[in-house]
Amino acid sequence: MMNGWKLLLTGPYRFATYFRTRLYERGWLTRRRLPCPVISVGNLTAGGTGKTPMAMWVAEKLLEQGKKPCILSRGYRRKSQREFSLVSDGTSVLAGLHEAGDEPYLMAIRCPSVVVAVGADRYALGRWVLSQLPIDCFILDDGFQHLSLERDVNLLLVDSSDTAGMKELLPVGRLREPLGEARRASDIVLTRIEDTSMIPNVLKPIERAMGSSIDPIPTRFTVKKLLGASDSVPPSDVRGKKALIFSGIGNPKQFHRTVTTLGVQVVDELVFRDHEAYVPSRVEDIHRRIEQSQPDLVLTTEKDLIKVQSSWSIPTPLFAICLELEFLDGQSRLEKALSVL
Repeated sequence: MMNGWKLLLTGPYRFATYFRTRLYERGWLTRRRLPCPVISVGNLTAGGTGKTPMAMWVAEKLLEQGKKPCILSRGYRRKSQREFSLVSDGTSVLAGLHEAGDEPYLMAIRCPSVVVAVGADRYALGRWVLSQLPIDCFILDDGFQHLSLERDVNLLLVDSSDTAGMKELLPVGRLREPLGEARRASDIVLTRIEDTSMIPNVLKPIERAMGSSIDPIPTRFTVKKLLGASDSVPPSDVRGKKALIFSGIGNPKQFHRTVTTLGVQVVDELVFRDHEAYVPSRVEDIHRRIEQSQPDLVLTTEKDLIKVQSSWSIPTPLFAICLELEFLDGQSRLEKALSVL
């Protein structure tokens, strides 16, 4: 009976995604190409797989190669009614958090030499940016399903800590598309690999759906530092301390695991929806929980910190965990793919 309900719920979604992809592949729906190379960073599942850190890593590598990259993002849940917004021109941040959206704003802050722009139609957005700035390559943030734009490198990120999320299509599960669509990727990047023994279990269902083997690029995220409102501390400084944690991200369970690896005792946790806006009443809720649990400090993510720090008035120290992308293998392969663009 359960399988019947799953088929009833996911069947129309499966057909729609399959039909849409085939229309693009056969040329019945038009794909447009920007006049310079495009690197797409995306995933197959709803929720966080590490796209933002990967997009920033790609941007920094392109800068090292002497290129002038621009990150194109949809700007999910941004408040601005403008069709396009320039978040950063590569020298200054030009748009605020609400106009840009949380992830583009974070990328603009973390990558100050990279141009960041937001808009729903990424092709038109790219042309708009080119009319103003000398860009020679684009990074398409969350672009795997944005089939209307041609790309030269198509990176697919797979969260190795969430194999359950690859089992069912929306709305039952978390898959945006059937696993077999991974064949469109130029490279498959496995994120959050805690141990290389995890790799076969992650790859098996994808290889089965694709009908071919995969040579993945395994990666993990390491804690670089803890960032406060005015300073930062090394991860070792919080070992043994009691913390309240909160997050509004796609994978809160992984954030909890990351905190515990630091030797922190989690005494309370608040989980909000992804891209939580943190209106004043929400911040007050967090403050009340702090008063109840009396932690030594409060930990959150970078994306959440930028949204609450201006209204943070409680004495308990607040820090964001800053993650750094680490390659276990395949980094030189990816760097070569970027260098020939």
